[in-house]
Amino acid sequence: MVPTTAAPSNETADPLACAWITRLPEPLAGGDGALSGMRFAVKDNIDVAGLPTTAACPAFAHTPAAHATVVQRLLDAGAHLCGKTNLDQFACGLNGTRSPYGAVPNSFDTRLVSGGSSSGSAVVVASGQVDFALGTDTAGSGRVPAGLNNIVGFKPSKGLISARGVLPAAQSVDCVSVFARTVATAARVFQAAAAHDPTDPYARELPPRTARWDTGWRFGVPHELRFFGDTLNEAAFQQAVRQMEALGGVAVPIDYTPLREAASLLYDSALVAERYAAIRPFFDAHEDQVMEPVRGIIASGRRYTAADVFEAQTALRALAQRARPMWTQIDVLLVPTAPTHPRMADMLADPVRLNRELGEYTNFVNLLDYAAIAVPSTMRPDGLPFGVTLIAPAGADWPLLDLGQRYHHATGLQQGVTGLPLPAPQPLAMPVSEPLVQVAVVGAHLSGMPLNTQLTERGAVLLRQTRTTPDYRLFALPGTVPPKPGLLRVAPGQGAAIALEVWSLPASRLGSFVALIPAPLGMGTLSLEDGSAVLGFICEPYALAQAQDISHFGGWRAYIAELKARPSTPA
Repeated sequence: MVPTTAAPSNETADPLACAWITRLPEPLAGGDGALSGMRFAVKDNIDVAGLPTTAACPAFAHTPAAHATVVQRLLDAGAHLCGKTNLDQFACGLNGTRSPYGAVPNSFDTRLVSGGSSSGSAVVVASGQVDFALGTDTAGSGRVPAGLNNIVGFKPSKGLISARGVLPAAQSVDCVSVFARTVATAARVFQAAAAHDPTDPYARELPPRTARWDTGWRFGVPHELRFFGDTLNEAAFQQAVRQMEALGGVAVPIDYTPLREAASLLYDSALVAERYAAIRPFFDAHEDQVMEPVRGIIASGRRYTAADVFEAQTALRALAQRARPMWTQIDVLLVPTAPTHPRMADMLADPVRLNRELGEYTNFVNLLDYAAIAVPSTMRPDGLPFGVTLIAPAGADWPLLDLGQRYHHATGLQQGVTGLPLPAPQPLAMPVSEPLVQVAVVGAHLSGMPLNTQLTERGAVLLRQTRTTPDYRLFALPGTVPPKPGLLRVAPGQGAAIALEVWSLPASRLGSFVALIPAPLGMGTLSLEDGSAVLGFICEPYALAQAQDISHFGGWRAYIAELKARPSTPA
C-alpha cells in the first residue's frame, strides 16, 4: 500500500485537495472497539509509523518507526486512519496559508482562510472526508479552524491526551485536539484517546469534574469585545449570548484585560523561545528551508536569555492570579471563536497582524491552563459560519462537552459544509464523579500564597471567596515558615468576620492534604457569613499567647500586603 504524498505547492482541480499532505489509498484499519469503522486523519506533526512526518516542511521530513501514543490508542479503539493533513508550517500560525504544500482554503468560500495551524484537519472533517481528525492546539489551532468551518473543535485540559510522538510547537502549552462534526463524536474520541502516559513529560492526571451546568449557571462575557470591523460577527455573538441565556445561563460581564495581556506574552515575550527550542537543531542547520513569517517568529526566540524566560513565566503567573477571581463569579466563559473571516489575499499581504487578530480569543487558554470547546453557533446573512468557544478551568472537560452539545444542537445547523442535518444529541459517557469536599483556607494556602500548590496539585478548584461569621479572631503565628495565621473562634460579639477562600477538593486526596498541616493548626468546622458551615483551618489556643492579633485587617492577604508596604529597616 503506497500512500499518495503531495508535492510542495501541489496544484489540483479540487481546491480542497491541499488539505492533505499524505493520503492512504486504503485506510489503515485498527482493532475492534468503541470507534470501530470511524475514519480519521491526523495533522502532519503527529507521527504515524511508516509515513513521513513533515510538519509542512519538506526538508524536515522523516519517517518514524512507531505511531504517536494517541494514534495507537485510536487505532486500538477501532478507528481507521486515512492519512495526514496540511498545516501551517511547524504549527506556527492560525490561518492555514503558511505551507509549501498549499494554502488550505475555507470549506465554505475558497477565497477565505480556513484557519490554522490545523487547517487540513478541520477542512477534511467539515467536507465529510473523515469522521474526525486530530489537530494540535498551542494558541488556538484546534479552535479557530473549527469556528471558520462550522465544526466542533475540542481542546482538552493539557496533559490528558499524550503528546508523545507529536512534534511540539511550544511543548509546555501544547495539546492534541479533536475536530468532529458533532460534540458526541468528539467526546467518544476523547474518551478513547485520553490516558496518562508516563513517557510524556507534560502528562498529568486530573480528577474530572462531572457536574452538569443545568440551571442557574453563570457564563462570563468579556467586558470589551473586538471584531476588527466585522459587524456580522459582532451581531452573531450577541445572538450567541441570548442563546446561552435560553439554555438557562446567566450572563456576567468579566474583565478581559488579564486574559488579553496573557495572550500577548505568547509572541511578545521570552515565551516564544520555546518555539525555537522545539526544533533548535534542525532550525540552526536549515533555517533557510523554513518559510516566512514562520522563520522570523522562530528565529526571534534566539535573542532571549534564560533570565528573560523566568521573567516571562513570572509575568504569566501574575496574570493568572489576576484572572483567578473571575472563576468565583462564573462557571464558564463564552467568547467568539474568531473575530472575523479574513480573505486569503489579505492574509498573505499582512500575515502577522491578521494572524494576531485571529487569536484574539484563543491565545490565553493554554497559557492559563484552561480547557475549551469551539462549537458552531449560527450562519451569517452572507452564508459564512460563526462559532463560539466555551472555556473553563482545567478538569472541566466533560461539563464543557455536555454544554457544548446542548448549545450546538439548539442551533439546528448542518454538519460542516456537508448539508447533512445534525443527528439527535447522544448521551455522553461521562466518568463517575468522585466525591468532593469543601475546604476553607485563611492563610498560606490562599491563591497566590506559598502553600497554595498543596491544594492545586491535588486537583482542588477555587469555588468562592467569602468571610466567616463575626465570631473569629485571626493571629499571626510567630516563627512559622512560611508565615501562617491561626484562626480562633471566640464568644459572640468579641470577634470579626475574616476573609477566606473555599476550595473543592477530591475526597480521596483530603487525607494527604491534612497530613501536611503542622501543629498547632488543624481542621474544624467554620461558620460562614451566608449561614453555611465548611471544613477549614483552626488553631489550638495554646499557641496564641505570644501571637499578634491581626483581626482588624479582616484577613491574611490584607495583613501580608501591609507588611510588604512597610519601609525596610536599615541594617
